[in-house]
Amino acid sequence: MHAPTRRALFSATVFLAVCGVTGSVLGGRVAAQSASDESNLRDSMKSFTDVYSLVEANYADPMNTDRIDKAIYDGAIPGMLHMLDPHSNFYDPKAYAQMKEDQHGRYYGVGMQIQPQGSKIVVLTPFEGTPAYKAGIRPGDVILSVDGKSTENMDTTAVATMLKGPRGTQVVVLMAREGTPKPLTFTLTRDEIPRHSVDMAFMIKPGIGYIHVTQFMETTSQEVQSALEGFGPGLNGLLIDLRGNPGGLLNEAVEMSDQFLQKGQIVVSQRGRAFPDQVYRTPKGSDGKYPVVVLVNRNTASAAEIVSGALQDHDRALIVGETTFGKGLVQTVFPVSENTGLALTTFHYYTPSGRLIQRNYEGVSLYDYYYVRNDALPADDSNKEVKLTDSGRTVYGGGGITPDEKIPDVKGNHFEDSLLIHYAFFNFSSHYLANHTVDKSFVVDDTVMQQFREFLKSQKVDYTDKDIADNIDWIKTSIKAELFTSVFGPTTGLEVRAGWDPQIAKALTYMPEALALENHTLPSQQKTQTASR
Repeated sequence: MHAPTRRALFSATVFLAVCGVTGSVLGGRVAAQSASDESNLRDSMKSFTDVYSLVEANYADPMNTDRIDKAIYDGAIPGMLHMLDPHSNFYDPKAYAQMKEDQHGRYYGVGMQIQPQGSKIVVLTPFEGTPAYKAGIRPGDVILSVDGKSTENMDTTAVATMLKGPRGTQVVVLMAREGTPKPLTFTLTRDEIPRHSVDMAFMIKPGIGYIHVTQFMETTSQEVQSALEGFGPGLNGLLIDLRGNPGGLLNEAVEMSDQFLQKGQIVVSQRGRAFPDQVYRTPKGSDGKYPVVVLVNRNTASAAEIVSGALQDHDRALIVGETTFGKGLVQTVFPVSENTGLALTTFHYYTPSGRLIQRNYEGVSLYDYYYVRNDALPADDSNKEVKLTDSGRTVYGGGGITPDEKIPDVKGNHFEDSLLIHYAFFNFSSHYLANHTVDKSFVVDDTVMQQFREFLKSQKVDYTDKDIADNIDWIKTSIKAELFTSVFGPTTGLEVRAGWDPQIAKALTYMPEALALENHTLPSQQKTQTASR
């Protein structure tokens, strides 16, 4: 058998293997599938193989195995799975390897985030402590070549692949930098590159700690614990920022919750059909008594919703922000073959009070499910399930985690979008640092603003004096954040943005309410909710 034919046959085999796994998990494990259902499944699988055989034998042109692979990996299998729910998914070898890397939170490379700008690949930021950072690579540097191979017209994935490699091996990177007449050559030794789950942890106000958790990886609970220990005994309040957190590993959500709840309290329950129900409880617990505010938004999902729901149901934290995404379907990853995997929904998540986290997806297209939310309409809780927290507060289920206090998202305007599309702040940072130095006392004064205006003109970015005046605080913060990112590292730049962020500022005002919640002294709220039941 020729190699192309074997490869195409493998693609078809994977498709059938996925069908078989789906059948066994959804049916055979509980012996609930009827003989008629099994017969229909066998007929469908036979129809697929018959069609494939006819195509292979009779198609006018030679078989294009790449197109067949794509049709099966990107079409047939995902199409079948998405008929079940939006989150069951199939991972081809490349996606499967990336998923495992994301969960581990580390890889081997040089440690920098890159992005395309036209036909060029530009360094967005080097990660602190990595080979790229130690070598002095800066945001805005243009990657001209990697090991002598030009990056012209290459995409970021291809360049990132060239930069990765075994630990201890070397890679030579040629860079162009504004203000430097000749290209710069960096010989970098690849090393383990950690991906931090907690990218910010600092005292945002005297006695008030701030933690930003980006996702739930193998190191998340350990990073949160280290952050809490770093705040010391003077911690009088904590703001946990879970905005945009897509979730991740369930066990890490349980371990993080353990650092705020009492021993033995329920964090989340899993209920499914093919496997026994599971209840996850805090293994050790914590005696911390400081108030906690959790900031969430419409893109807070999955494991991040588990933490939010558990802390809310046990009255340990005040949840503020927007209603979360509503991703409460649990996927179990089944290895199939040849480094491929099937992420199949096997459970539903429920909060300690019994709330279903999952949002309704019946009759909704995949695009609308992920990207279209009718936020213009007022929230309607009348059709949601009603549950009670430990202290008797009313909470709602069946559509994500509803915040105790709503904080709307900060909407950008056309001028802000224009500056971001033109990479105005990022490019100005490189331009400014070519002739200036910046220290921690730096402020964006009138002189810097005049230079920024002149830079916008040189880049042919249209603006009016009113545009600048109406957005002056955001502009000054963005300029300072990009400069601090280049000089002091991405963490310092993020802290600058967090210090200005209107949602964070509003969330901090709810710390007294969080303290009253911690002490179970919210009489006005309790009275209102008692009357409504």
